[in-house]
Amino acid sequence: MVNIFKSQQDIIATAAKMFAEAAQKAIQERGKFVVSLTGGTSPEALYNLLAAPPYRDNIDWSKLYIFWGDERWVPLTDDKSNGKMTDRTLLNKVPVPADHIHYMYADGQQPQDFAAAYEQSIRQVLGEDLSFDLILLGMGPEGHTASLFPHEPVLHEKDKLVEAYYLQSQSMFRITLTPPIINKAKQIIVMLFGEEKAAALHQVLEGEYNPDLYPAQLIKPLNGTLTWLTDEAVAKDLTHE
Repeated sequence: MVNIFKSQQDIIATAAKMFAEAAQKAIQERGKFVVSLTGGTSPEALYNLLAAPPYRDNIDWSKLYIFWGDERWVPLTDDKSNGKMTDRTLLNKVPVPADHIHYMYADGQQPQDFAAAYEQSIRQVLGEDLSFDLILLGMGPEGHTASLFPHEPVLHEKDKLVEAYYLQSQSMFRITLTPPIINKAKQIIVMLFGEEKAAALHQVLEGEYNPDLYPAQLIKPLNGTLTWLTDEAVAKDLTHE
């Protein structure tokens, strides 16, 4: 489902409402809400909104379990860290128990070893169905999502839930959830705005299927829902909603 809004503020307001509703439903049904957050600049406004009334007061934050969809392999003190950004905008403002927050970084570990340990943490929290209640994603102007970048071997991963690899174009290690675990989610929300991503969105949604070139095409929930929240600028090349 593609929802097109007039402004970024409308996207953020809708995403916050969907987040809160998913949290309340999961907590009522299963006693916990397991979410995978996204990084970059797009979600900062969402996290700030969730950390303020009424959402701050209407969500039982003690029942949340926090993971991330991807991360740069940098310390949590680094400005490039998704974890640091989320702490600043959300987690330092709401009472999520510290042992419920699973940052995608640990000092003194190798990225590949850490990725294997992160997968075990996911398995422990999610249990047998391995289904996140909600995964938040964005998309880059070349069609990547999470750290699933074009032409990388991780796009073809079938077994691992979490992978670490060296991204040559950025000269750094990245850690990412893989398509198999993303597509098991009960709900996926992709937030997009900005004309610079319009061409990629058109190809992802309406172009020939070529996930090596446009990795976001790999996001196809097995039993859950996929909702695109876009503004008019990024949706300008779409031929239908």
